[in-house]
Amino acid sequence: MPELRQNLLTREWVIIAKERARRPEEFKSKKEKKELPEYKKECPFCPGNEKMTPYESFTIQEKKGWKVRVIPNKFPALASEGKRDRHIEGIHRFMSGVGIHEVIIESPLHNLTTALMPVEDVRNILVAYRERYLKILKDERIEMIIIFKNHGESAGTSLEHPHSQLIGTPLVPTMIRYRNEEAMRYFDDTGECVGCKIIKEELTARKRIVWESEYFVAFIPYGAYSPFHTWLFPRRHVSSFGSILDKELEDLASVLKTVLAKLYHGLDDPDFNYCIRSIPSDIGQMDYLHWYISIIPRLTRTAGFELGSGMFINTSVPEESAGFLREMNIPY
Repeated sequence: MPELRQNLLTREWVIIAKERARRPEEFKSKKEKKELPEYKKECPFCPGNEKMTPYESFTIQEKKGWKVRVIPNKFPALASEGKRDRHIEGIHRFMSGVGIHEVIIESPLHNLTTALMPVEDVRNILVAYRERYLKILKDERIEMIIIFKNHGESAGTSLEHPHSQLIGTPLVPTMIRYRNEEAMRYFDDTGECVGCKIIKEELTARKRIVWESEYFVAFIPYGAYSPFHTWLFPRRHVSSFGSILDKELEDLASVLKTVLAKLYHGLDDPDFNYCIRSIPSDIGQMDYLHWYISIIPRLTRTAGFELGSGMFINTSVPEESAGFLREMNIPY
């Protein structure tokens, strides 16, 4: 029989369609494999083509050349120049579309993906994330910073070269506000951070753990919205990604690479999105908020029921998916 499960972090209900559930290996990507070159002369992100992109806002260099570059998005969702103005005209509210939109070019190699990178290269990406996050926090116009990666066509990527993005918005999106309010409500009721509570419960049950390290726990949540939806939580209670310590960042690089490699080898390089869920910039450290990374493989499509109800149907069983990834051996 199907099961309705509640995602404690968001209070949303998910249908776990057990009778329709597919075996974990049946979710393997069926997309046609493309052999990509290490360098593509027309790619604006490849070495030697730096003049095809805007100025660098951050870079990590070594003797042989750059390792990571951060540049303004050539076609930004929000404009970096201007003031944050809010307007009301009758029932209509609008704001000036100011903000920050940057691209993190993750590697000089055109054909590399995070799952196959050396851990040191993944660490460099995280260093770039943290440095830009902390810098943009100082911009008084910015209230929310979202760091995310789109990998593959169905995940929304438009360029093959490995990259991720950062957008700083002049307001806190409604979904983020709602989640923060639910976390506050849980803390008011229990005196405990909901993220910390979830980590404790998952480590006790051990049914949905994918990988764990000294500082991080990776697991598929009890009420996962979609197949192989995975969370990476820091063990230490901290609200802001910008507060990650150097030793935690080193550890996270290994954990992120490992989880993505398990997905890569177990599901034949599926398209995916990941995002860093952190506090709004003007809140500061809070007892009720816990930052984390959400990885969402694009293995199914959102259809009419999800759009009409806001409730997801998950055609996999989280415990089975976690067990599949946990047992997946990956080459290093």
